[in-house]
Amino acid sequence: MLSLWKKIVFSFGSILCITSAVVLVVALASESWLIGTIRCKTGVDLVNASATELIQFTGDIYFGLFQGGKTRKCGLGSRHSKIYIFPKLVKTLNEGLHAAVILFIFVAIGFAFVSLAFCIYNARKVPYQSIKGPFGLYFWNFIAGVFGALASLCFLASVCHHNLTERVANYKESFFQFVVVTEDFGWSFWLCVASAGLHGANILVVAMSYIHLPKIQTTKPEEPTVTGDDLLY
Repeated sequence: MLSLWKKIVFSFGSILCITSAVVLVVALASESWLIGTIRCKTGVDLVNASATELIQFTGDIYFGLFQGGKTRKCGLGSRHSKIYIFPKLVKTLNEGLHAAVILFIFVAIGFAFVSLAFCIYNARKVPYQSIKGPFGLYFWNFIAGVFGALASLCFLASVCHHNLTERVANYKESFFQFVVVTEDFGWSFWLCVASAGLHGANILVVAMSYIHLPKIQTTKPEEPTVTGDDLLY
């Protein structure tokens, strides 16, 4: 029989697994992996813009793994356009890294559901094989966390070492050239990082199942002893 403490621990672990999977799905579908500002270098050079006029040539950019958007400011007002990573833009990027980010997220989602299944199993039954018990939960959560972390690292490498933002900003720009002024990782990227952290926390939660809480002992009231002298009366 499972103790109430273990049922609580594994139920909480199930919640963490579900949260991790939902977080990864939201990160995968959202458009805020990177947000930044871009400047129209061609427009600045044409008019020899001063420091106070640079704001007129500075637009915004944001994108995720599949699509995004940018605001172009080249001295003639603002023009907003959509960005679609697939099927053509990805060919101008580091295709391997970009595909790896998406693949790693899908694998992390899969192992998050595997961890969820094992948490539910352990909350209901006592496993007869070690791989189905806490050892298995350590393993599946570790794998899910590693793939979530790898997805974050691949995107980080694509931004920092392969000029991802600049390539996206200048896609299909035949005349104007854009330079990146600022770039920051958006909340979608941090959701992916948080997913890896959730699996790390789940490992600690599973470890707490080995804690044996002291049992509450109830003292029974002492029954009065009847002696022979008492029976005489």
